[in-house]
Amino acid sequence: MPDITIIFDRLRWEEKELFEKGKELGLDVNMLDVKSEPKELTNLNRDPQIADIVLQRTISHYRGLYYAAILENYGHTVINSFITSLLCGNKLLTTLLLAKNGIPTPKTYAAFSMESALKVIDKLGYPVVLKPIVGSWGRMIAKINDKEQAESILETREMLTDPQQQIYYIQEYVKRPPRDIRGIVVNGHVIAAIYRYQPEDDWRTNIARGGKAEQIKIDGELEDLMIKASNVVNAKLVGVDAMETENGYVIHELNNNLEFHGAFQATGINIAREIMSYVKELVKN
Repeated sequence: MPDITIIFDRLRWEEKELFEKGKELGLDVNMLDVKSEPKELTNLNRDPQIADIVLQRTISHYRGLYYAAILENYGHTVINSFITSLLCGNKLLTTLLLAKNGIPTPKTYAAFSMESALKVIDKLGYPVVLKPIVGSWGRMIAKINDKEQAESILETREMLTDPQQQIYYIQEYVKRPPRDIRGIVVNGHVIAAIYRYQPEDDWRTNIARGGKAEQIKIDGELEDLMIKASNVVNAKLVGVDAMETENGYVIHELNNNLEFHGAFQATGINIAREIMSYVKELVKN
């Protein structure tokens, strides 16, 4: 049986690096493409080709979420776990937990009809930010600047067949510098942090959308917030996103299946090796 199995649905730079760094650390690492490996739900016998410890690296939120549930039911330890993936992958659930645990986060509403969504937007005042409750890379996020735009976007959402699109996650637009901060937390330690600068033609800072990364040494206050945020979802590996406001830091998203190529290029920190070193300690124990 291997020491660790990395599950994926598309082999990116990150997965290749994790595999190579695991080998360098003396780990027996195998890779499993979940798209080609169906699992029987009613037979709980473990697959000997899958290690006791599994690193979940799928791009698809739902593939990773349900594959983690299946493997945990077989008795495997999955990083991150099903419940962590569920909480981080759903912005509504993330916001509830951040607020409940006293972690500053932007003012956010959930509305369940177009009419109530418009009322919330009027209450918050323009501009506001509308996000899908599940999604990444800044996809389907809209900065709404006026009522005409709000009605147009909400009407489009009403016509979509995915029922989650009729759950309106509406957030105040936070006045901030043209950047946010991404911290990479491994087992309760912030191992790297970067500014993510928005491109000239976009207000979003996602590196996948052209944002630029720059190394930053965060202060103790933000470090503590990032660690606390990772702890409330029991995340072992997580990207924590923060914004600087006139009233201090706010945490706005947690990324369960983080990409770290940009952070590696900006900082020179060997993030893949840090992750696999943590995994090696789990294997030893």
